[in-house]
Amino acid sequence: MTLKFSKMHGLGNDFIVIDAINQSVKLSDKQIRLLADRRFGVGCDQLLLVERPKTDAADFRYRIFNADGSEVAQCGNGVRCFAQFVRDKGLTDKTTIAVETNSGIVYPTILDKQIRVDMGTPQLSPASLPMRVTKEAAHYALALDNGDIVEISTVSMGNPHAVLRVNNVELADVATVGPMIEGHADFPDRVNVGFMQVVDPSEIRLRVYERGAGETLACGTGACAAAVIGIRHGWLAEKVTVALAAGDLEIEWAGEGESVWMTGPATQVFDGEIAWEMIK
Repeated sequence: MTLKFSKMHGLGNDFIVIDAINQSVKLSDKQIRLLADRRFGVGCDQLLLVERPKTDAADFRYRIFNADGSEVAQCGNGVRCFAQFVRDKGLTDKTTIAVETNSGIVYPTILDKQIRVDMGTPQLSPASLPMRVTKEAAHYALALDNGDIVEISTVSMGNPHAVLRVNNVELADVATVGPMIEGHADFPDRVNVGFMQVVDPSEIRLRVYERGAGETLACGTGACAAAVIGIRHGWLAEKVTVALAAGDLEIEWAGEGESVWMTGPATQVFDGEIAWEMIK
């Protein structure tokens, strides 16, 4: 018996996408880690499962697993690939799809060569991440294990994000500071960490250290989070180009109480099959 899958990416943030509607799929943490391994498996940042929805309000259920096997609630680049996958595989003929996630329903719309997604309303309270502080603030001072103190802002886009503003994103010490913030005691469920350079009010450059995956070439929810923080602090306009290592995303946010809109590509790399015996 084999497991059928597709390899896809959103600006280099790569995924194994599996149809769990037309084949029986039950994966352990160990099997996910093997599939995600770039030497012994297929290789990916995240594994995405396409399932039947649990609610009549949705067309599909979308589950996301990091390369370390941990399940998370949302992935912006992943939802674009999810939408392209279900259209390409004939699972739906809709242009706008209601996709159930562990953090609510999102609505990707398939355009000509891009996918536009209503990513929902950002949550700014510390409890939404969660974060162990007593009072919501625009900035938080975080003491790191190396003795440094960094200033961060936080937001939940269905998954938790901490954002630092830096002068030059290329010089940011993502490899060292990223994991120290990701696993900081103030974030009991860990946190994604964005390093944002403001180029001008309509453009930022961004690197993201993702919890459970490390630094990736792109992060859709990270782009949304950085834009929200920048707009909220008055650094950015309501429509922002987010320049990531592998390309750009367009993010729009009209302010508190409004949805964040993300527009970007989704690319199919190949279809494949792997024997179950290979991932025991």
